[in-house]
Amino acid sequence: MFLILMGFVFYQSKQYEKQVAYQAYADSVAAAEQAIADSIYYAEHPLDTQRVQTPSSEAMLPAAAPAPIYKDSLLQASSAGDGTLVTLRNEKLVVTLTTRGAQPYSVRVNDYVNYGGSDLYLFRDGKSEMGYKIYTGEYINTKDFVFQLVGQTDSSAVMRLPFAGGGYIEQEYLLKSDSYMVENTMRFVGMESVIPRNVSVFDLDWHVTVPRMEKGYKNESQYSKISYYFPDAKNPDDISGRGKGGSKRIDNRLEWFAFQQQFFSAIMRSEDTFTSGELTLAFVPENDEQRDLMNCSAAMRYDYKRDAQPTYRNEFYFGPNHFQTLKQYDRKYEKIIPLGGWLVGWFTRFVIIPLFNFLHNNLNIANFGIIILLMTIFIKLVVLPFAFKSYSSSAKMQAIKPEIDKLNEKYPKQEDAMKKQQATMDLYRRAGISPAGGCLPMLLQFPILWAMFRFFPASIELRQQRFLWAEDLSAYDSIWDFGVNVPLLGDHISLFALLMAVSMFFYSKITTAGQTTGDDPNSKMMRAMTVYMMPIMMFFICNSLSSGLSYYYLLSNLITMLETWVIRKWFVHPEEIQARLKATEGKKAPKSKWQQRLEEAQKMQQQALKEQQKKQRR
Repeated sequence: MFLILMGFVFYQSKQYEKQVAYQAYADSVAAAEQAIADSIYYAEHPLDTQRVQTPSSEAMLPAAAPAPIYKDSLLQASSAGDGTLVTLRNEKLVVTLTTRGAQPYSVRVNDYVNYGGSDLYLFRDGKSEMGYKIYTGEYINTKDFVFQLVGQTDSSAVMRLPFAGGGYIEQEYLLKSDSYMVENTMRFVGMESVIPRNVSVFDLDWHVTVPRMEKGYKNESQYSKISYYFPDAKNPDDISGRGKGGSKRIDNRLEWFAFQQQFFSAIMRSEDTFTSGELTLAFVPENDEQRDLMNCSAAMRYDYKRDAQPTYRNEFYFGPNHFQTLKQYDRKYEKIIPLGGWLVGWFTRFVIIPLFNFLHNNLNIANFGIIILLMTIFIKLVVLPFAFKSYSSSAKMQAIKPEIDKLNEKYPKQEDAMKKQQATMDLYRRAGISPAGGCLPMLLQFPILWAMFRFFPASIELRQQRFLWAEDLSAYDSIWDFGVNVPLLGDHISLFALLMAVSMFFYSKITTAGQTTGDDPNSKMMRAMTVYMMPIMMFFICNSLSSGLSYYYLLSNLITMLETWVIRKWFVHPEEIQARLKATEGKKAPKSKWQQRLEEAQKMQQQALKEQQKKQRR
């Protein structure tokens, strides 16, 4: 018991020492931050004085002048002034840095413009704030100091922040030729006597306001987000896609993060990885006068190396979300482009994108409306062997509709539903119709439709490409602007979305023409949903989305109707089906295993229904 007591006392004393040391550190940080706040206040209000009321009288006396913010005299001198701007240029980017904080000040992307024709900035002047926070005997943030510019070329800049206690922090930026990549190297040179040995981490804070660049706020915000990638992960995670804001605390090592607009991104990667962090995204309202889109923040933590000259290598990607461009850096950056899950993403990466690039680059087709048409025809030809069975089955169903009507008249009562179903299945066998004939083509086409739904709004190749009346295939096409925002619809009417809905209505009418609903209210409701509600719903969904997407769905519906007409005209002959029915009347047709299992299930269902009726009679 004595040993346990002494051990507990020793443990408590050590814990108390740690708490005292931590409290002293926290008090130092709080005092420094308060001093900074006081200094800013007095700088903005030079005539204001702090008055103190003495206990002995009502006289108010001016307080003493505030003490220097920083103990380090060189830091104190560096904290004054606005800094100067340094511009790095190459064929693709104009990156402006500021010596105040040695940080990016603005980034302009060449060869691209905003909707309306103005220069495209990933962030405008002063809309980015980046600083490194570290304890150097006092808590500092590099964004508060003016660095000395010690070297500059058209593509590089070196800046230093000296300390009175010796050493300096150096920031070097290098813009590679014909690249969207900016290399950044930060060094702590000769800082052994300045940074205490118990300091093991330091932090990065980066806040960026991303402006609007596209035509439609809803579409742009829906595809803008923050993505982040863990080392060796298969895919990056993301925060707040689809126009919602949010934050994420990350306690694992992180390789890179991306402030991602619909078509352009600012990506920061650490060669040593971030040890932890927090990412935050908040969207700006649509009616913002400055036309900003979203506010992005990253609070990242680094391990402080105990090397002779701790060095940290970062890289920034400032450029378009173009699949091949991002992929060439071999950092998994291309994964930020939303291509769908593993099946849909696989189809998009290995079929849609290569086909798109082949038509545009190899065949030199400049009109993207023609490219979409050729892509649609190609995809329809690929799935035609599978779709043929579905279309022919639908045509045969329409051919035997008179026989189906006779069965409905023969078994009008609800209790005869099982007999009617068995007679219908027998009719299908005699006519050579598979009830599941239309399922496989739909299953095959669904991933394709979803792949296109993900591909077109995220494809930067379609951005600001004109076709017919659409001025931008990546945004909605408007033939009527209301000027008033209508819920679910927006403030406009898209002609491609409207034509797509009309074509969907006629396609649904054709495919349901051979279906019989009888007196079944559920069947009637499903048919009404298919023919009327689905086209209306798709119109509301696509009205504010990419006009290229609506155009593709329109073409797909038109080609499908053409295929159906050709099959019914030349491949399915109703008179032959009627003759086959007469020839097999009264004869038992061979049953497939699926049909046998279906009949067994029907018998079990019928038996269960009889047992239930007996119980009710009792």
